[in-house]
Amino acid sequence: MADLKVPLCKPFVPSTNSRRGAPSAAPPLYTRCHFIIMWRSVATILIAAILSASCNGLVQRSRVSRIRQRGFLVCGVFPGIAGFAQVDSQGRYSGFDIDICRAVAAAVVGSAERIRYQPVASIDRFQRSNDIDIVSRRLTWSLRREGMHVLFGPVTFYDGQGFLVGEHLHANHTTDLGGVPVCVAGNSEHDVTLTAYFRRHQIPLDKVAVADGPAAGRALAEGRCQAFSADVSELASVRSTMENPRGFRILDDRISQEPLAQLVRQEDVDLFNVLRWTVFAMIAAEDLGVTSANVSEMEARNDPDIARLLGVSAGNGAALGLDEAWARHVITEVGNYGEVFERNLGMATPIALERGPNALWTRGGLLFAPPLK
Repeated sequence: MADLKVPLCKPFVPSTNSRRGAPSAAPPLYTRCHFIIMWRSVATILIAAILSASCNGLVQRSRVSRIRQRGFLVCGVFPGIAGFAQVDSQGRYSGFDIDICRAVAAAVVGSAERIRYQPVASIDRFQRSNDIDIVSRRLTWSLRREGMHVLFGPVTFYDGQGFLVGEHLHANHTTDLGGVPVCVAGNSEHDVTLTAYFRRHQIPLDKVAVADGPAAGRALAEGRCQAFSADVSELASVRSTMENPRGFRILDDRISQEPLAQLVRQEDVDLFNVLRWTVFAMIAAEDLGVTSANVSEMEARNDPDIARLLGVSAGNGAALGLDEAWARHVITEVGNYGEVFERNLGMATPIALERGPNALWTRGGLLFAPPLK
């Protein structure tokens, strides 16, 4: 057995030629040793580069892969806002925000029911829980929020701060509320916006601070204030829980813009893409007249846009790393955007909101989808 203490390559110490005074040439072993050392170094660098590239690829694909491996989507929500997120006595979730999560689940795992909901009170809470995949809870897309290392998907509800007033109040515009007692959640963003808007437009403000939306609804019903200012989505939700909801109306004026959107972590680009195109597919389906009730009928039509949407013409699924029928699952199980809006927030519901800016662009709204091709 060879002595393990003997190095593979012995260091070469050149000797001086006694007759010419020149150092002797290196033996072949010296060249071989340097070749071995250089090859090992290059091989180590190559292996490290390959492993790094592989790890980067896994990070990019990890979230959707984890959801599929787990078998269900985990959606962060904030229950308690009628029309957007509620839980009944049997623990069943419903609402506009809930349906957006269900649509993403249908796209990724093929079923809108393969989903688990988890309460999320803040973005910070979401960041601390790596098991939550997506958040859907009436959050305004803003620069500073996106600076918290999250990505907002497309706007799913164009909201804005407005006013809920009694039918008896002779007010049609914000300027008519000068000197009128206005309830607002104290020390909130709505409080700041209300105060700044009235000051900027030199409207006398009689502000009544309350704890929250339900408290404002009670104060409004009892006559302690004659108007309540918050996001229109919250105003409609509070109105729906009042004893006489038809005795109150929401003014058309808005004093802020609040684009609401779902969000994912900044590193979860694969899920971000699925979220975006799921929302776009729902909008495109409404634009094309495809509903949860007529998918099979529309699928048989000779329409290239519908064929791409429903996966009859392949390509969109592969582009997202999903099954080609991903959008078909979304529309069949959840519906197009219009169906989701009307089911949860429309005029036939207690929320009783008109589409307004949340209508298709062809009907005076702001919604449109990029080409699904």
